[in-house]
Amino acid sequence: MRMRQLTPDIEVSEIGFGNWTVTTGWWGDYSRQEAVALHRAAFDAGVTFFDTASVYRDGYGEEVLAEALGEVREQIVIGTKFGYDLDVDTGSRGQQERPHRTDVVSVAAALDDSLRRFGTDVIDVWQLHNPRMAHLVDDELFAFLQQVKEEGKVRATAIALGPRIGWRDEGLHAMHTRDLDVVHMIHNMLEQDPGRDLVAAARETDTGLIVRVPHSSGLLEGHLHADTVFPANDHRRHRPRSWLLEGVQKVERLRFLERSDRTLGQAALRWVLDHDVAATALPNIYNVDQLQEFVGASDAAELTDEEHRMVAELYADGFGVVPEADQETRLRDVS
Repeated sequence: MRMRQLTPDIEVSEIGFGNWTVTTGWWGDYSRQEAVALHRAAFDAGVTFFDTASVYRDGYGEEVLAEALGEVREQIVIGTKFGYDLDVDTGSRGQQERPHRTDVVSVAAALDDSLRRFGTDVIDVWQLHNPRMAHLVDDELFAFLQQVKEEGKVRATAIALGPRIGWRDEGLHAMHTRDLDVVHMIHNMLEQDPGRDLVAAARETDTGLIVRVPHSSGLLEGHLHADTVFPANDHRRHRPRSWLLEGVQKVERLRFLERSDRTLGQAALRWVLDHDVAATALPNIYNVDQLQEFVGASDAAELTDEEHRMVAELYADGFGVVPEADQETRLRDVS
């Protein structure tokens, strides 16, 4: 496993482990024992960066990480997120977003709660979760973030950006106006915007990047097809069918990246890591076999300049795929 600098004093594995897959219930059901075992398997495979959030089942994600890896705390880097009001029960609303709670008193309590759940005295990368612009102009909040860094409770401050709920403008504003160490964002071959703008800003501001969803919610793993049916407890089941149909067609255009020494899933990770400011990529990991494949991306063949050029051309052309809605319109016009 190759290592990279996330910040000048924090080194992380190129492939990280985001535990939302095994602790939130959005990707299927995992027992606590299964979740702990997968964390340990990741560490044994060379992963040193583990990411979670206080909102993952009200601290459960943090507790599982601590149970799995507390004994090797000094050998790993822990990232977690804060900012949501855990006292609000979403009940049957499922994936509906909770309200934020970012006053300093609440945020200070959230930090202490996370430290207690981890059983540690310092969080390596503390991330404001899906911030809106109102949070990013809050001078009192960012003064507190600087304070806890100086006190040694936090090593690096960060924001974790969410698509369509605080994204391009928020990321650019934060990198150019706040003393942030790290930005956590979505970026992959199928979803390159606004990531390209954020990558450029990270270079300009010397900000470390954590990249999640490098496989575009599983499409770039290369195993989905037009007839795929997601289980009832998989959040992708609730996406429009056009997401799957169009995505599968796009992936077929990228099959040229598969080689005898590199799977498509590994190529997708290498594409992310070929961005010099990307310190670590967080694939969604469901089982040990998949873990081994993705960890292997660290030593897999890098994409050539020609392959990068071809990916860029395909993206610019929409991968030559006609959106499902446009296809339906054309069929009506013909009839």
